Amino acid sequence: MTLMTPPPLDQQQPQPQEQPLEEPLEQPQEQDEMQVPYGPQPMEAESTSTVAAPTMDDTPSAKFTWTIDNFSELPKRVFSDVFCVGGFNWRVLIFSKGNSVDHLSMYVDVADAANLPYGWSKYAQFSLTVVNQIHSKFSIRKESHHQFNARACDWGFANFMPLAQLYDPARGYLVNDTFVVEADIAVRKDMDWSYDSKKETGYVGLKNQGATCYMNSLLQTLYHISYFRKAVYQMPTTENDSPSRSIPLALQSLFYKLQYSDCSVATKELTKSFGWDTYDSFMQHDVQELNRVLCEKLEDKMKGTVVEGTIQKLFEGHHMNYIECINEDYKSTRKESFYDLQLDVKGCKDVYASFDKYVEVERLEGDNKYHAEHHGLQDARKGVLFIDFPPVLQLQLKRFEYDFMRDTMVKINDRYEFPLQLDLDRDNGKYLSPEADRSIRNLYSLHSVLVHSSGVNGGHYYAYIRPTLSDEWFKFDDERVTKEDAKRALEEQYGGEEEMRLRREQEEKDLKRKEKAEAHLYTIIKVARDEDLCEQIGNDIFFDLVDHDRVRSFRIQKQVPFVIFKEEVAKEFGIPIQYQRFWLWAKRQNNTYRPNRALTPQEEAQSVGLLREVSNKGNNAELKLFLELEMGKDLQPIPPPEKSKENLLLFFKLYEPSNEKLRYVGRLFVMFSAKPVDILVKLNEMAGYAPDEEIDMFEEIKFEPNVMCERLDKKSTFRESQLEDGDIICFQKSHKTENEEQYRYPDVPSFLEYVHNRVVVRFRILEKPKEDDFSLELSKLDTYDNVVEEVAQHIGLNDPSKIRLTCHNCYSQQPKPQSIKYRGIEHLSDMLIHYNQASDILYYEVLDIPLPELQCLKTLKIAFHHATKDEVVIHTIRLPKHCIVADVINDLKSKVDLSHPDAELRLLEVFYHKIYKIFHINERIENINDQYWTLRAEEIPEEEKNLGPHHRLIHVYHFLKDTNQNQQVQNFGHPFFLVIHEGETLAEVKLRIQSKLQVPDEEFSKWRFAFLSFGRPEYLQDSDIVSTRFQRRDIYGAWEQYLGLEHTDNTPKRSNAANQNRHPYEKPVTIHV
Repeated sequence: MTLMTPPPLDQQQPQPQEQPLEEPLEQPQEQDEMQVPYGPQPMEAESTSTVAAPTMDDTPSAKFTWTIDNFSELPKRVFSDVFCVGGFNWRVLIFSKGNSVDHLSMYVDVADAANLPYGWSKYAQFSLTVVNQIHSKFSIRKESHHQFNARACDWGFANFMPLAQLYDPARGYLVNDTFVVEADIAVRKDMDWSYDSKKETGYVGLKNQGATCYMNSLLQTLYHISYFRKAVYQMPTTENDSPSRSIPLALQSLFYKLQYSDCSVATKELTKSFGWDTYDSFMQHDVQELNRVLCEKLEDKMKGTVVEGTIQKLFEGHHMNYIECINEDYKSTRKESFYDLQLDVKGCKDVYASFDKYVEVERLEGDNKYHAEHHGLQDARKGVLFIDFPPVLQLQLKRFEYDFMRDTMVKINDRYEFPLQLDLDRDNGKYLSPEADRSIRNLYSLHSVLVHSSGVNGGHYYAYIRPTLSDEWFKFDDERVTKEDAKRALEEQYGGEEEMRLRREQEEKDLKRKEKAEAHLYTIIKVARDEDLCEQIGNDIFFDLVDHDRVRSFRIQKQVPFVIFKEEVAKEFGIPIQYQRFWLWAKRQNNTYRPNRALTPQEEAQSVGLLREVSNKGNNAELKLFLELEMGKDLQPIPPPEKSKENLLLFFKLYEPSNEKLRYVGRLFVMFSAKPVDILVKLNEMAGYAPDEEIDMFEEIKFEPNVMCERLDKKSTFRESQLEDGDIICFQKSHKTENEEQYRYPDVPSFLEYVHNRVVVRFRILEKPKEDDFSLELSKLDTYDNVVEEVAQHIGLNDPSKIRLTCHNCYSQQPKPQSIKYRGIEHLSDMLIHYNQASDILYYEVLDIPLPELQCLKTLKIAFHHATKDEVVIHTIRLPKHCIVADVINDLKSKVDLSHPDAELRLLEVFYHKIYKIFHINERIENINDQYWTLRAEEIPEEEKNLGPHHRLIHVYHFLKDTNQNQQVQNFGHPFFLVIHEGETLAEVKLRIQSKLQVPDEEFSKWRFAFLSFGRPEYLQDSDIVSTRFQRRDIYGAWEQYLGLEHTDNTPKRSNAANQNRHPYEKPVTIHV
């Protein structure tokens, strides 16, 4: 909650104050939800699955259980069977060995995303559970929500649980090599994407980067504290500042856009100024922690400026901790400041009860007596009282606590009330200390409520705010801002409605069950009108006439006479019954959908149900109609003209090549025996042309899989042209051949062909895969040469062959590892498809030599580790593919600084801070893959060149144990080889390691040494003989037996060098400046 002071801070007087109250109601734990970065693979394991849900296909929620046998034999990624929820086909995707991490990775995926209509979208809340088959209470469950669409058709958790924990048979997650996972999915009502927040409310939202709803809610709250906003605007910046590197400038830019933009605002510049990367944007943090860290940074930035001290003036209050002896005249006090207050929820019915508990006096007696200076142990009273409250009071409700019985964090859903006004002077100022200024009125007004929905392991944040402290409340939910009433902002956020919620959910289920049970009694009638055609054609659709999902629909009982339905239409549209004529739609063999015939008086006399059965041979419960309405010269409805076998109804679209616009202009009844030339004057009138304007006419026949639009012979009759009711005629001004070149698409067929195949492609520089560089409108039919020529022309490059393209991975939202070979993909349409998922992104790079020449070469990125200097330099080696490793080493020698001229080099393969391979000098380089592994070159130490029978070459790795992952071993830093001698003690080996790594004595004394085999450390003593721990011959998995150096990782946590993966443990909120 937030409470705010109306007068400016520098004008405050000791008089009554109304101040806003801000309350983040709940805080979730962090989650690592993100999109899956790999494509689908066939399922090869034995598995069984069940779906606990009603049998109706449009079930809004369901639980899917997937039992997998022979789990350890699974391929890297595997899909479950398909199950249906909310009219969508879903499946679970599992990476049994981790998705490039040492954790089980699991996602929910829309199974048939590639076949869904353009622009599809579905919002769903879901949870994934790995069932513990020994103790179900230890099952691991994670929750999330996502707006699924063509560009993000899967969502889930990369780090669901550690693989070591999963594969440990004693844990109970894998029993007899059987694995059980449950997926709960609830499909919500689709959002209205045409909603305009600015138009409806005057405010705009903030875009969600992945899991930044908590930050968006906080930023909206801070923005609507006018004094805070003005202070941010007054923070000094320079012309050389960049928003992505300056928090003040980024926040100023964000606030300015919130104030003046007409659409939702992106937060990427601000998070970049925090020093965050994409990983941070997919981590949901504690909103209270972010608030404190952000305010600390701003407070620091404000020092020495005109707004210095603003944070303290707005948010800082003070309280007094005291201990007072009962039997002695002794009292100890300590003054402390606070920026927010954490209030107990459990056992408290409202805010006042929480404040009562906050200042509750604790008696120190018995074994808990207080040791008073000069008085010894004494009975005493201990408590807290407030000296002063800040103008803006922020209250954090403690909705989460640790349950020792269940050994887990739990959420407290008890009902908890908070008022519109909070009087902290109540009961004669019982919350105030004796030294508090009683002349100041501590009366606060509720300004905002931050809400967190869902459970402990994740959820969603949004905020209710009343910016001007009036009666108007607004809900800020990421991009969407809506007006809300006070009841929804307050009473419905009190929580504790568990029983109410369950009752409400049950009522909703009963209602839906009732609707399903009665579905056979109703018919959905969708009515399209000329207004719908005018609105949609040329804007949302270009082919056919209307999108029936966007027209007015009626739910009518089947036994109702059709004439009663016409009365409903009359009420809805204001069209008298006698002027209504309805046409049935029909799907033709070429997959177009057109009005087919008018209803007869006999059919209109039937019931709605009988009419649907006649019109719809399928099982569809919908009846689709076109409402024909004729208007007289006075623009008043008139009876429809007579329909006979001798006339037909045609629909007309007008195309204008000059502005490439297509629009609906109306419909006409024409005689079969008439000719197009007979209606030219009427068409010119509909188009607004002169009566004698020459026009060309085309029949729109079909558009899938290819466009068919043929010129209409104006001198042939409509019967000779084989036209029928519902056909579409597109017409335009006649153009002369010499004028064709002045237009890109001079006629209707070329324009429709263009519309059918056009696509706007976003091009990104390969080295900046998250930032759009430019966009080009291209055709899916464009060839490889067309595409690179367009790119080269746009960036001003003379030689298109130096452009190299890379496709987009729709799952990882990253470039594919392999770029497109020269003319390797024939058409643009194929470049934009990834595992049946459509994309609109391509990556490009400009090469120093033409791509055909480069393809004959092999390019390797090699990290060279200097033997005596503490430095690593990345070198790019480019050699013919037939070369071998020895050629790479020779080329590298000419580029690096060797410790001595005769030094020998070797090439290693490193992954996750472990050495997996030493390349043989005769290995062909075309077989080497440096996309996922790090290639490392180093000098071969002299001691390794002549190993004797009593020597052993072992792996040495740095490691630490992650306290957040059940003491899981995490490797880091640069691994290396070490020669050990038979009989050599650990103490002797340590001296050589310290000398090699140049570690100071004080730091080295804190290191621990262990022998590790497959991640399990066995700690060594200085007297232990090291060589006895290691086998004498190389075996598969030698990298998993190593000498481990356990110590703190002091290397930079954000380094992306050499493709080393970031540590998988979760990080606190940090803002880097």
